[in-house]
Amino acid sequence: MDLLLSFSETLGEDGLLALGGLLIGMLFGSAAQRSRFCLRSAAVEFSRGTFGPKLAVWLLAFSTGVILTQMLFGMEVLDTSEIRQLTLQGSLSGAIIGGAMFGTGMILARGCSSRMLVLAGQGNLRALLNGLVFAVAAQASLRGILHPVRDYMAGLWTVSGAQLDVLGYIGQGWVGGLLIGLVWLAAAIYFAIRSKVGVAGWLGGIGAGGAIGLAWAWTGSLNGELFVPVKLESLTFTGPSANTLMWFLSPQPEHWRFDVALVPGVFIGSFFAAAWARELKLEGFQGATGMPRYLFGAALMGFGGMLAGGCAVGSLTNASVFAATGWTALLSIWAAAAIADYVLDRGQEPQSAASAREAGSPLVAGQ
Repeated sequence: MDLLLSFSETLGEDGLLALGGLLIGMLFGSAAQRSRFCLRSAAVEFSRGTFGPKLAVWLLAFSTGVILTQMLFGMEVLDTSEIRQLTLQGSLSGAIIGGAMFGTGMILARGCSSRMLVLAGQGNLRALLNGLVFAVAAQASLRGILHPVRDYMAGLWTVSGAQLDVLGYIGQGWVGGLLIGLVWLAAAIYFAIRSKVGVAGWLGGIGAGGAIGLAWAWTGSLNGELFVPVKLESLTFTGPSANTLMWFLSPQPEHWRFDVALVPGVFIGSFFAAAWARELKLEGFQGATGMPRYLFGAALMGFGGMLAGGCAVGSLTNASVFAATGWTALLSIWAAAAIADYVLDRGQEPQSAASAREAGSPLVAGQ
């Protein structure tokens, strides 16, 4: 810790937090690029009953994130009294409605927000444009014209106090959370072996989930050690995308912090992972007909993610501390994605070549 704090003399305390966000973002970006981590692909496999490699990779990331986060509670790096998802007022209506909007949007856009960022890093211009639309919609929902609408929807059903903490509500502590994470890990291992997920899929899925635990550890360890206030946070891309967009439009050194550094970190990590694997390739829209669908989906994800309190990864992060809103948002995302896939895409098999390339495969054994 003393070594880390010595860097603050050079970088500044905000700069030290940002450095962690940048490096952890790079870890997530490279892991997600190599494993093809994507909630949309996992939800489609689940809803169609195929239970394939993409579901296995998502479960590896989810279970790893839950296990590492609960271990941090056991080591007293994190404390439930300091986690805003467990202490501030939460919105179940926001989690349900926002989650449904996000899940529908990621089916329309053929990828969740984190997947779009990873694809942009490897040269997909459609994903880059989608990401900009996503960030603009998120910013409009956070502080702009859509803010009153988001506030109204979020206020329909709010919860606070003990209702926010699922483990506390059922009389369990971090040990109970750890056991639940181990059950999910067992399911992940089963599906990964059955689907013959290769080494890159295993390491990438675990690495993506590990980045969630590492981010909690980074902010939790620095909490109380720096003079500047440290918000305990982990990975999410809705608010950070909005903040990063504003930072690039009007850069201010004092706003360079963990969440703002996270987004370019993911882009950089994906770029280098794709370059190492020789997968860098400029790609655009495959015809004009799909463009309205993709952009509308990205806008839905931006508003829905902000309303739900997190995107696909942000909801996973919130679920890792067993916040009621996080688990509710995740369930809503999965349910809406299944319905949207059934209505919009189920009868359009086989997938287009472009869609198949973007979904990718977690590099099954033998590939």
